[in-house]
Amino acid sequence: MKIKFKCPEIEDKELIKSFLKQEHSRNCEMTFANIFLWSRTIYPLKFAVIENTICFLSETEGYSVTFPIGTGDKKKVIELLKEEWKQEGRKLTLRLVTEEQFRQLQEMYGEKVEISYNRNIADYVYETEKLIRLSGKKYHGKKNHINRFIANHPEWQYEPITKENVSQCIAMAEEWGRRNGCDENKDKQQELSVAIQGLTMLEALDLKGGLLRAEGEVIAFTFGGAVCDDTFVVHVEKAYAEIQGAYPMINREFLKAEAAGYMYVNREDDTGAEGLRKAKLSYHPVFLIEKGIVTLMD
Repeated sequence: MKIKFKCPEIEDKELIKSFLKQEHSRNCEMTFANIFLWSRTIYPLKFAVIENTICFLSETEGYSVTFPIGTGDKKKVIELLKEEWKQEGRKLTLRLVTEEQFRQLQEMYGEKVEISYNRNIADYVYETEKLIRLSGKKYHGKKNHINRFIANHPEWQYEPITKENVSQCIAMAEEWGRRNGCDENKDKQQELSVAIQGLTMLEALDLKGGLLRAEGEVIAFTFGGAVCDDTFVVHVEKAYAEIQGAYPMINREFLKAEAAGYMYVNREDDTGAEGLRKAKLSYHPVFLIEKGIVTLMD
């Protein structure tokens, strides 16, 4: 019988989350919020529950699936997928495979599997306490930017995002889009669409958000949520770059308010963008979560 994949809907949240919890993954893609938001805007995604595991299918990225997550027999699931792909004239390709998942594949298939890691999609993971405290020489520049922000905006305010102020964040996101040329850049348009949809669905997606004000105006916002017991993911962070210190300030205040109880914070990947990579490295990650592609041969 053909495996039926379906688009994730908000009513699938608890089902999908029940499987994701079993993986104890720090991978930013393994949150319902990411799965739901990005599948709606950029990467159409479907899922199927197979033999007490869950797999996610991408038809736009080479018709590939994620490694099975759950308590079921993962090799059996892979073989079922492999047979179905074979009948359709395809070779089974697994995407977003982490190092731990690849080790499991090696135990199953030995030298028959190889992985091709993509540095552009590796997640940056940091110690939360260090990003809150910003102590020591290596964070000296970040502290200087924050101190400059406080000096320039002595009446600054941090607030959690609520139903009462979320519309101001959406307005700021739209203005950010205008200032950053989103109308002329499809990737930026899609990124902005994810941010705005996330803002409108914070509660439904179990997300926490925070905003930063200067002179009463919202000049930065961010939101994220837990991916596992010890790791918090920051999914979106926007600030007016021309306001010195706005980015490090919203990052610090948000983590202090919402993520202090987590050992790690995952700030997602850099998409291969040089400026973003430089910025993420400047916060000194403790490790990267490498992810790659595995094609299973007959």
